Parts: sequence; C-alpha cells; structure tokens
Amino acid sequence: MFRLGDGEFSPSIRGGHSIHKITAQRVRGRPEIKRFGGEKMTDASQEKDRLRKSLVERRMALTSEEVARASQAVAERIRALPEWKNAWSVLLYWPIKNEVDTRPLLEELWARGANALLPRCRPEQPGFMDLCACSCEEDLTEGSFNIMEPAACCATSEDSGEPFVPDLVLVPAVAFDAHGYRLGFGGGYYDRLLARPEMDEAVTIGLCYEFQRLPVLPTNAWDEPVQAVCTERELKWFR
Repeated sequence: MFRLGDGEFSPSIRGGHSIHKITAQRVRGRPEIKRFGGEKMTDASQEKDRLRKSLVERRMALTSEEVARASQAVAERIRALPEWKNAWSVLLYWPIKNEVDTRPLLEELWARGANALLPRCRPEQPGFMDLCACSCEEDLTEGSFNIMEPAACCATSEDSGEPFVPDLVLVPAVAFDAHGYRLGFGGGYYDRLLARPEMDEAVTIGLCYEFQRLPVLPTNAWDEPVQAVCTERELKWFR
C-alpha cells in the first residue's frame, strides 16, 4: 500500500516542504517517432508516458480513506481563498481514478447558486471539450472515457452565443512540476482548454496529491501551465 507523501522518488526539502526528485529533464529534441493522429512522438512524450504509468499506478493504490482525507484537506485550502469566495463562475472536473475529489466543492457551488461548469468531451472532435453549466447531479450522465459529464440538456457556451468565462478553474493532472506545468493523460484536452482566449483572465489552480508534485516535467511547446498547485500539504503560487 502506498501512503501519501511516501515516495518511490527521493525527497528534497525546498521551502519547508518536500518535493520528490526524478531524473526527468526538460527535453527539446524531437526525434521522428510516430505518435497517434500522425503526430511525431518526442523524447519528452516518451518520458511523459513512463511517468504517467508510474504515477497513475501509485494513485490507484491509495485507499478510499486516504483519498477522502487528502481531498478534504485540499478542499479546505481552496475554500480559504478569496478567489473561491468571490468567484461566481467556476470550472471544476469530475474525479476519476482516485483524483482529488472535487464533488464537495461542486455541491457548494450548486447550493449557493453559482455558475458551476464541468467539461464535456466532443465525441466527434477528440482532444476538445465544451464548457457546460450544470445545477445538480441529475444534470450529469456518463460520457466519454466513462466520466460523468453534463448531459445534452445542459447549456454550453455555444448555446449562449458567447463563451463561458470562468473566474476560477480547478485542473486535474497526473503530475505538476515546480513551474506549474502539468502531466495529463496525453489527449491534450486541458492544454487546448487552457489556451482558449476566455481563460486569459481566469485563475487556474491544479489539484493533486503531494507525491504528484515533481521538480521538473518534460514539456512540449503546446503544454499550458497553471498559476498554482494545491495539495493536502500546501498551496503554491507560481505567478
């Protein structure tokens, strides 16, 4: 059984908290190895695949009690932020594979009548998501990748004629590094989402467990960083 904060990577103390060391470095070379969709796999992409497998396995080994305890600590840090207290429109995610649980925060938004947004994948356009407003769990249905997402009856930005502009965005990941770069599942969904013009004014905060924080992640030119990362131990701002 893995424990939160126990690492297969050696701990390094920085600023009073531990960050796990790995051997990954930011890689800029692009050898021509084919990737899905006709894209070329880079050294960075190969290293991401290796890290993704290791960290997802570790996260899946967490007990339900460990997930609940850490998720509660993360939620308390988010609740203390003025960015949360003052936000009217918030984009969250529905947790899968033992991700930090955002459902209590989602229920709070519903209770206070805020504009709660969840992403919905476009089946006809892999890699892209629509932002949809939802007001209760009954608005959700199982969608792409077996993730609960807003049903077809929920309004999208296209329905309103203008993009939804969230004040705050809570972002999932397999890992985040000390610069705010994230490692996801490899589909590019959140990189495309965070690059949208309507995200320019949003506060973006990544949520993860402490063991998912790494000093450096291999990156590609299209990778989009978040402004802060919140774990069960602390919230760290990068910009």
